[in-house]
Amino acid sequence: MNIKSLLLGSAAALIAVSGARAADAVTVAEPEPAEYVKICDVYGSGYFYIPGTETCLRIGGYVRYDIGVGDVGSFDGAKAFDHEDGDEQDTFYKQARFTLKTWTGQETELGTLKTYTETRFNFGNRNAYAYTNFTHGDAGNKGVSLNFAWIQLGGLRVGKDESAFDTFIGYAGNVIQDTLVPYGDFDTNVVQYYFDAGNGFSAVVSLEEGSGVIGTIDSYVPHVVGGLKWTQGWGAISGVIAYDSNYEEVAGKVRLDVNATDAISLFIMAGYGTDDNLSDPTWAIPAGGRGFYKQWSGNWAVWGGGTYKFNEKTSFNIQASTDEGKNVGVAANIAYDIVPGLTVTAEVDYLHLGDDTVSNWTNADKKNSVGGLLRFQRSF
Repeated sequence: MNIKSLLLGSAAALIAVSGARAADAVTVAEPEPAEYVKICDVYGSGYFYIPGTETCLRIGGYVRYDIGVGDVGSFDGAKAFDHEDGDEQDTFYKQARFTLKTWTGQETELGTLKTYTETRFNFGNRNAYAYTNFTHGDAGNKGVSLNFAWIQLGGLRVGKDESAFDTFIGYAGNVIQDTLVPYGDFDTNVVQYYFDAGNGFSAVVSLEEGSGVIGTIDSYVPHVVGGLKWTQGWGAISGVIAYDSNYEEVAGKVRLDVNATDAISLFIMAGYGTDDNLSDPTWAIPAGGRGFYKQWSGNWAVWGGGTYKFNEKTSFNIQASTDEGKNVGVAANIAYDIVPGLTVTAEVDYLHLGDDTVSNWTNADKKNSVGGLLRFQRSF
């Protein structure tokens, strides 16, 4: 072997080693496949598949700001104490709220599996009256409330909801202050079954726990609510009946909804309840003479009103109500969509306290109260 052959062999070996190292240096691992969020339009707009599952999720809610003025009796104004001399005086009612909502849906062999949650966070001034448990009308965080947290499989629903006595038949109009004459309590744990015949006929049976001093069940016997509804293009006829297990009393409501034109919708609702044996303690709020369902004064009450849509952005809403206790409430507002998702509502409320003032407004210091509320709400 001569010198020339040795040099050529060494050079070839060096090139081979260098090439191997260079090849190692540029070797790149295969990337993991990306998992993109997929739209789920089975349950409506806004849903998407949770990655790696067959569950569809929607996240929403709203941010709201209320400004109220007027008499405390209609809860549109507030009371405070002067910082210098301690005198009681009127002030604005202010409240900011953030509400977070979630919906899920999934198809199973037993039907659609759904959940719904709603949590509210509030900041505002607190009235200087007994039922708020504050002695000054100062502003601050007003706590967090779990308003809804239920699971539904097919027609069976369990969890935290509002009473079917109100939700199944419908709330009392598109006004903010719809309970000037109250039409039933709301918060409760439930075990419910919904039936939909598919031809406009539907029904519900609900076993409920109630809530609060006068509403929560005091034995193993639940409150019971049953309802029937018939819905057609012209409107709906519905009715609910409730058994209050604490007092062994019954209350019911019937309702007629009419779509008079494309722009006008009307409703009227009547309630009747037995109250012969009710004996709520006088220190309870609300006090004396009613249970969880028959919240109005006396045996009977009536609510009526409607909505007129001026155009796609503007609507006028009104509600009037009265009961056997001669309480009278009137609420009217104009709601305007500034842009999609942002609504401003200006409302005026009137309340007359009758001879029997068993109502949510027992803290009022006037027979006749007037107030106004301005609401800004961004929904998403």
